Amino acid sequence: MTNRFDGKTVLITGAASGIGAETARRFADEGANLIVADLQKEAGTALVEEIGDAARFMSVNVIQEAQVSAAVDFAVAEFGSLDVMVNNAGIVGAIGSIMETTEKEYDLTADILLKGVFFGMKHAARVMVPQGSGSILSLSSVAGVTGGLGPHIYAACKHGVIGMTKSVASEMSQHGVRVNAVAPGSIVSPMTADVGTGDPTDLETTAEGIGEGSPLGFAGMPIDIAEGLLYLASDAARYVTGHTLVIDAGMTTGAKPSRLTTRESGLLREAGGRGA
Repeated sequence: MTNRFDGKTVLITGAASGIGAETARRFADEGANLIVADLQKEAGTALVEEIGDAARFMSVNVIQEAQVSAAVDFAVAEFGSLDVMVNNAGIVGAIGSIMETTEKEYDLTADILLKGVFFGMKHAARVMVPQGSGSILSLSSVAGVTGGLGPHIYAACKHGVIGMTKSVASEMSQHGVRVNAVAPGSIVSPMTADVGTGDPTDLETTAEGIGEGSPLGFAGMPIDIAEGLLYLASDAARYVTGHTLVIDAGMTTGAKPSRLTTRESGLLREAGGRGA
């Protein structure tokens, strides 16, 4: 195990479970100080107890700017700096037909998935710019790079996260602050379990289902996303900014083989013709 983040301070929103929790563990493994920011107090407190003295829990609702700002200030007060900001908090949000989505459902979904990221970027930047260094990371989705892979408002917001990442990266580059995103594919987590089985604790069935649909033949796990986030936050990615790292087993590149590549070779022509 390396100590790539020894003495660095990392704030992760939505850190109490799933991708956020595994990312917190990995940063802690490599020497980081952690602020676990989440509305799930019991799970967040348990994670902090698991990690130990290097972690602190703070209850944060990412749609409340004052709370995001306070979390950033808490990180600096506790550990002296903020070196990595991970905007991870999210929900599935509004589902169903565009014709039936209500304004209230739209507003809450967009507030959490896009406004929450905006607040995280804004308040991380105000600390990182004077430092002259830092890494801001945000969770998009494969639904943010193509259509048909998520509910409408979720997809729109995840596209928005990528756009905001590129735009903020262009401003922050002059200050030595890198801004990147990760776009996960189907990952085994309480959220995907709830969507797939109706039971957020049924991770085993969820893993089986995701694995069956994966081009690589196995399910993506939170650790797979965590490792991507650690790479982007590390000095190994010092020349990377404004980038969205897609971690999806090749799903969005069409990596699942076409039946036309697995049948007997030859050439199909118009009107049923065969051969060259």
